[in-house]
Amino acid sequence: MVYLNGNSLTVESFHQIVLGLEPVALSEEAKQNIQAARAIVDTAIKKGDRVYSINTGFGYLSKVTVPNEKLKELQVNLIRSHASGIGEVHSETESRAILLLRTNVLAKGFSGVRLELVELLVEMLNRKVHPVIPTKGSVGASGDLAPLAHLAAVVLGEGEAFFEGKRMTGKAALEKAEIKPIELAPKEGLSLINGTQQMTALGVLNLKKAEELADLADLIASASLDGVLGTEKAFAAWVQETRPYQGQKRSAELVRRFMDGSEIAKSHESCDRVQDPYSFRCAPQVHGAIRELLRFVRETLSVELNAATDNPLVNSKTGELISQGNFHGQPVAFALDILGMALSELASLSERRTAKLIDPQFSSLPAFLVKDEGVNSGFMIPHVAAAALVSENKLLSHPASTDSIPTSNEKEDHVSMGPLAARKAKTALQNTTYVLAIEALAACQALDFRKPLKPGRGPAFLHHEIRKQIPVLEVDRYLHPDIETAFNLLNSGELYQKGNKEGLWQ
Repeated sequence: MVYLNGNSLTVESFHQIVLGLEPVALSEEAKQNIQAARAIVDTAIKKGDRVYSINTGFGYLSKVTVPNEKLKELQVNLIRSHASGIGEVHSETESRAILLLRTNVLAKGFSGVRLELVELLVEMLNRKVHPVIPTKGSVGASGDLAPLAHLAAVVLGEGEAFFEGKRMTGKAALEKAEIKPIELAPKEGLSLINGTQQMTALGVLNLKKAEELADLADLIASASLDGVLGTEKAFAAWVQETRPYQGQKRSAELVRRFMDGSEIAKSHESCDRVQDPYSFRCAPQVHGAIRELLRFVRETLSVELNAATDNPLVNSKTGELISQGNFHGQPVAFALDILGMALSELASLSERRTAKLIDPQFSSLPAFLVKDEGVNSGFMIPHVAAAALVSENKLLSHPASTDSIPTSNEKEDHVSMGPLAARKAKTALQNTTYVLAIEALAACQALDFRKPLKPGRGPAFLHHEIRKQIPVLEVDRYLHPDIETAFNLLNSGELYQKGNKEGLWQ
């Protein structure tokens, strides 16, 4: 059981709930804060105060005052009109992540919603009612309105949801889960949809995989280094201390550890090659810089996980209701653009190492890593596929966060485009995983040519895990399944977890 209070959710507990399906509950502190904030809203309504989203229209229509008898209608109309998402829908995992983050934000106690509404969201999480949410339609300010409106529709017993592996109406999903829909009270409509939870949820899901991929990239790079008879001297600890970025030191340390015990490395200690190409020699500097960026992304998203992004916000201690701009997704948009750029460079360096592996003049191995070259083409086109993905990543690295387009009749005249940054980063992550999978296959093929000499500890582990599922390439065969198998090994976390058990990352 994980207790939500809007203050203590971490990247790790997020994954525990989203992927591990851990149940959640509101802490007693959260319940008290929620009720205290709601009391402020109820007082404002009784006094007849004019407060945005309680008794006014929305956005450009905020100048319209809504009479008391239409306050509940205002909330329902908001959800129905704003549920205008477009395109493919999020996976159940992504939907659950978005639902979790919206629940956690409301648990913080600055939104002024009723406790029963937040408890309904908790029940949806625990009974695995996951709203059907389109991926497109948000500009990232005022929050992720359209996607979150699809979430809110299920709360009303409308819209669509996934339940027990099936897609159905929101009403049917709630009925099957034995959850009663709720009638929204004043302010609750906007409190359900005003925030950065779509972009943040995608960001945190992709961040965890990106962090694991950074470790795997060092592992795969070490296999390539052994495969091309490269030297680990450039990775010496004292060299890294002369430019002591933590990420650089970490990458170099891992490669040194992975190369430990390499008979291949010992076999060419006296060769006349004095230095390796940048894609090998500068791996700690590039991979390390990527690690620094991933740390920044983690810091940003860790704040956003527990940020109050509603509008207006309610201060139960002072009694204030203030319209402000916490819903603006710019911090997250910047971070997710950076995540995409970091992943793009991880792929770029990987593709260059693959190019060196298949080059007989550099590696001294058969062209394209296959016997009887000419009759066989070996890794010629897998490398081309990697190059295609690297170039696609370059386009995906163009920032979304520096774009803006005014909406709502210029009332919302600057937006973050954070959801687009999140989707770009997700695609870049997939592309980069494929590029590294292709390098892993090529590196293992090179190690097979180096037998009977044994590779280092890390390359030997990688070779063993790859060869358990993918045989050595003796002659040309249908390579698509091999690439998909290697991709799944990396993307599923299987290889990372096995490496963790072997103590590779410690």
